[in-house]
Amino acid sequence: MNFRTRPVLVYDGDCGICTKCVGFVERHLARDIDIVAFQHADLDSLGLSWAECEEAVQWVTPDGTVSSAHIAVGDLLKASGWQWRPLAFLAQTPPFAWVASLAYKWIAKNRHRLPGGTPACAMPAHLRPGATRSS
Repeated sequence: MNFRTRPVLVYDGDCGICTKCVGFVERHLARDIDIVAFQHADLDSLGLSWAECEEAVQWVTPDGTVSSAHIAVGDLLKASGWQWRPLAFLAQTPPFAWVASLAYKWIAKNRHRLPGGTPACAMPAHLRPGATRSS
């Protein structure tokens, strides 16, 4: 039985880019959500795998529906108020969603090269120093 009442944003806590984005979310976006690094999350209870979380940010609704990558970002934006809904629409509606998907994939692949990125961002999470794999 699921006892969550708020959506959960699951991100890569070892990634400098992801951590900076989460800081922005905490300051400017949705207030009524839970945010957790996947390395510290109970992935089984969220219905997520380690591999899914290594691949992209995840959004889990209270009913257990999961979205990933640019769709998850769009869901986060929708939950953040009317002023963010136009960006959510762009992230999730073709043909704009195709561009959002390509941009998300490019950023994810190159995050270690971007400002705020770290060498750890280039490594799979399970190979990073101090990594533990719980699922």
